[in-house]
Amino acid sequence: MTYKSNYHTHTTFCDGKDTPETMVKKAVEKGFVSLGFSAHSLYPHAAIWHLPVKNFEAYVQEINRLKTEYKTQLDIFAGFEADYFPMVTELSKEIYRKLNADYVIGSVHYLPVSLKKKAFTVDGSLEEVKNGIETCFNGSGRKYVECYFETERQMIKYATFDFVGHPDLVKIRNPVLHFVDEEAGWYKNEIKQTVRAIADANTFVECNTGGIARNFIQETYPSLFFFSELYKCNVPVVINSDAHKAENLDSAFDIAEKTARAAGYTESMHLVCKDGQLVWEAKPF
Repeated sequence: MTYKSNYHTHTTFCDGKDTPETMVKKAVEKGFVSLGFSAHSLYPHAAIWHLPVKNFEAYVQEINRLKTEYKTQLDIFAGFEADYFPMVTELSKEIYRKLNADYVIGSVHYLPVSLKKKAFTVDGSLEEVKNGIETCFNGSGRKYVECYFETERQMIKYATFDFVGHPDLVKIRNPVLHFVDEEAGWYKNEIKQTVRAIADANTFVECNTGGIARNFIQETYPSLFFFSELYKCNVPVVINSDAHKAENLDSAFDIAEKTARAAGYTESMHLVCKDGQLVWEAKPF
């Protein structure tokens, strides 16, 4: 990869295993040109694996310190992975700009249903997802998947952010639980509807390798089919690892690039500074 970068990075500020500086040192070692941090945010609330609002300032200050210290070695950016949870979270670029964020990832982890008075996350444990489908969707994998994509489309329509995180995260437990046939016509139609929403919103999507690094799935988010539909609609992509450990910063980037090329892509988006402004720019793999 000519311009190696990652904009989906979690550290000890949320649910990551390494400090931001450890991540930076590893990125330098691996030849990255840029590294973006993306602490989990459930603004204005917090959960076990999210960065509490009271710690936002300390987080941004630390990333900005690293920007200065390592400025001759790579570009560093302070971002957030903001959750969209209807009627609970606030997801807008304006809010995060006030927090001095360089960019925002819009992601869906929670579904607007209740599971024993706890929020239901699509990337929870096998037991949580299994129980969630049974309890909240009467055992229907289809209803579960439809709820996920509908929630994502709501986020794309009503929230503002830089790009969509892991757009088909809902499949993460499917290899074991087999709750949906990903070749089914209705499933592919959900993807097509979501792609149209993304294109209409004039945003872009990440190619996320996090599920491969964790040995949950053997393909990227999105799937090749999803990728191909995105390409047809001229939706840009950015390759990210969703790293929670320094060693995984460029995990499965070869698979991501191969998948992207198979769909027709030859470029990935990168955050750069031009005339004092941060802009997303396409660069070749």
